[in-house]
Amino acid sequence: MNRFKNLIVWQQALDLSVDVYRVTEKFPKKEVYGLASQMQRAGVSVPSNIAEGAARNHDGEFFYFLGIACGSAAELATQTIIAERLGYIEKIEADKILGETEHIMNRVFKLQQQLETKHKKRPVRS
Repeated sequence: MNRFKNLIVWQQALDLSVDVYRVTEKFPKKEVYGLASQMQRAGVSVPSNIAEGAARNHDGEFFYFLGIACGSAAELATQTIIAERLGYIEKIEADKILGETEHIMNRVFKLQQQLETKHKKRPVRS
């Protein structure tokens, strides 16, 4: 049931989400409901979708939710670049989030590949 808690990629995505909240705390007040909120939602969406997919009873659904997690990670990367360009975060903070995001996306892609490989090896039943 809680197999997601054992996934290193989920643990790393959870850390990323916390990092995003810490970074966006420094944003201008006018961005509380703008870019800061969008980054927070995207950051929370990554581990949430990994967890939801892992909690499903079918690997196909897990694969699907991993794809959503990657999409959220890509959104977060884009929003991080925008925040840096606007001067809301320092380059070093942006690079940290972007590095974490890229690492998580790579892990998710590998997990998806493992799921695909697992299903290709199953014998076809008639």
